[in-house]
Amino acid sequence: MAQVLEFKLPDLGEGLTEAEIVRWLVEVGDVVAIDQPVVEVETAKAMVEVPCPYGGVVTARFGEEGSELPVGAPLLTVAVGSPQETGRGAGADAGSGSGGGSGGGAVSGAGAGSGAGAAESSGNVLVGYGTGAPVARRRRIRPEASMARVSAEAAAGAAAPVPVAEPGPVAVVSPPVRKLARQHGLDLRKLAGSGPDGLILRADVEAAIRMLEEPATPLSTAVPTAGTATAGTAVADASAARPSAARRAATAGAERIPLRGVRGAVADKLARSRREIPDATCWVDADATELMAARAAMNGAGGPTAGPKVSVLALLARICTAALARFPELNSTVDLEAREIVRLPEVHLGFAAQTDRGLVVPVVRDAQDRNAESIGAEIARLTEAARAGRLTPAELTGGTFTLNNYGVFGVDGSTPIINHPEAAMLGVGRIVPKPWVHGGELAVRQVVQLSLTFDHRVCDGGTAGGFLRYIADCVEQPAVLLRTL
Repeated sequence: MAQVLEFKLPDLGEGLTEAEIVRWLVEVGDVVAIDQPVVEVETAKAMVEVPCPYGGVVTARFGEEGSELPVGAPLLTVAVGSPQETGRGAGADAGSGSGGGSGGGAVSGAGAGSGAGAAESSGNVLVGYGTGAPVARRRRIRPEASMARVSAEAAAGAAAPVPVAEPGPVAVVSPPVRKLARQHGLDLRKLAGSGPDGLILRADVEAAIRMLEEPATPLSTAVPTAGTATAGTAVADASAARPSAARRAATAGAERIPLRGVRGAVADKLARSRREIPDATCWVDADATELMAARAAMNGAGGPTAGPKVSVLALLARICTAALARFPELNSTVDLEAREIVRLPEVHLGFAAQTDRGLVVPVVRDAQDRNAESIGAEIARLTEAARAGRLTPAELTGGTFTLNNYGVFGVDGSTPIINHPEAAMLGVGRIVPKPWVHGGELAVRQVVQLSLTFDHRVCDGGTAGGFLRYIADCVEQPAVLLRTL
């Protein structure tokens, strides 16, 4: 008899908690082999094709294209077994409401279990899916049974009573949001959602939690007497719901854009950076005329048959690696739990790239061992992949220092927000002709503004100023540095 295995959305790395289904690559009733990609998802970091660790017949899919699933949610089910048994299992599952499957599918040799229904699994490891032990059948738990079990546990000795849910649907689709509300004893039916059609979002639940944890407010000053706990909870829930309702009324008719995917990840990371990192910014104007002349000489030296041109960004990246070798304090991170500054031996240089999906920061690995040409080639490759949406999570994580060239947007200066958990970011403005005193005389020179935002925990202003001054000196007099590029 065929065994039906449930494949859940795996952890795709770097603490990602959800992914959006972009495109299904299989239909119900299709035969899949072990490690065959079955769905294309978009995480907060990249587009990823997810392979299935089982071989068999797809009996059900969970989630429509464009919907979001949390990590650990069911993605699809696969009937695994002998060809005859798998065909019957697929037909039975499809007939029970999965839709679209037929009972005649045969399992390919790569994915079929041998013997009496033995199921083979992938030789590759997806986070959360082992390969050595046999896969246990996953049993669904009905919501009523789950609620009854929670109630029994509470009656057996839980400190706080489990709130009894009122009948009727709840306008929330995210399991993590439900879990968060349950952990804090919130009745979701008493919250007004701020999402489309009243959908309850995580922000609504967090706002309600904050209202419950704050000191007494005008709406909750009354001390409940015995037997009025439910009424007191209702008042607290009502007060938590009012801000959401007020916001919706004040923004009636406004366009609402879900804060998710890349935009949501950027928002979370920047907010965390502002919360945790005591940053400071210093800046300096530099005469980039000699740097531009050196670049022109480098690109013209090989003639028409020379390789790819060296970009200004590649030269600045190479200058950064030289500066970080002299000021390693800025190539570090802070371990809050251990209360330690961790200086990192390798420079994994991130650079900000604007794409149709939003701002991403690809990472050039081991930049300290590359020359300007090698860095430039890797930047070009990663930029092309970013614009095509083909960057992997590994290419977007692990940076130790970021270079942000906002001059491409036609602006002179900025105060960058550090790319958490890094310790510094160098910002580069546009290079434009400006009046400049050169050789004791006023002249028109190519001038650029450089800004450095740094974590004041890892160093003081003297170190940050020395780092930035070294960068500016290399920009103004690159001849010595260029010998090592």
